[in-house]
Amino acid sequence: MNDTLTAPAPPTRAQRLVRALTYALPAAAVLFGVGLLVRSEWDPLIRLDDALIERATAYTRPREGLTDFLVRWQELTQPFKLYLAGTALCLWAWLAKGLRTRAAWAFITMMLAWMVGLGAKYLFQRARPVLEDPVSTSPGYSFPSGHALNSAAWATIVVLLLWPLLRSRASRVVAVAAAVAMVTVTASDRVLLGVHFPSDVTVGVITGVGLVLASYAGYRRQEGQ
Repeated sequence: MNDTLTAPAPPTRAQRLVRALTYALPAAAVLFGVGLLVRSEWDPLIRLDDALIERATAYTRPREGLTDFLVRWQELTQPFKLYLAGTALCLWAWLAKGLRTRAAWAFITMMLAWMVGLGAKYLFQRARPVLEDPVSTSPGYSFPSGHALNSAAWATIVVLLLWPLLRSRASRVVAVAAAVAMVTVTASDRVLLGVHFPSDVTVGVITGVGLVLASYAGYRRQEGQ
């Protein structure tokens, strides 16, 4: 009798594809499903978005300190700034930590998320919220939120990129909590400033996280990689 333990076989290409689709298809369904409702100006969604953004901006408007913080956060989390920092992190992981394939995956997925966000905006072409007394303004289309999508993608990628370096349970919990907090503040920022509808940021977060998880499921060849 052979008691030698053998490592589990790495998943096949077909198995990785199936795993990727389990994340990609629900995220795509949300993006295109809500996107079609936006394009058709489905009344229940439009009414809900309008009501929520009116309440959100009414809360923000008299609070100058909150407004200043949100505007600064808006500038700090510009997608190109996040991805510049992300590119530097990928280079560090590649050169200093030897995580070559993981760093390459992370960089490619960042660029993919950026392109998906831009492409979706031009596909659905939703106008920004129009308020009588706006807290802030932003150019371009509204759906999905680029800040929300890219911050969600970026935060998820960073956690997965650094995961092998986070040896303790506590460090992993802190990393996940920090990522969740960063995405939550960014998504809230867009609505509280009145530059995105709640559906824009909700779909942006789901799309960003779903895209990254699908990409990672397709990339990962064995458990623990």
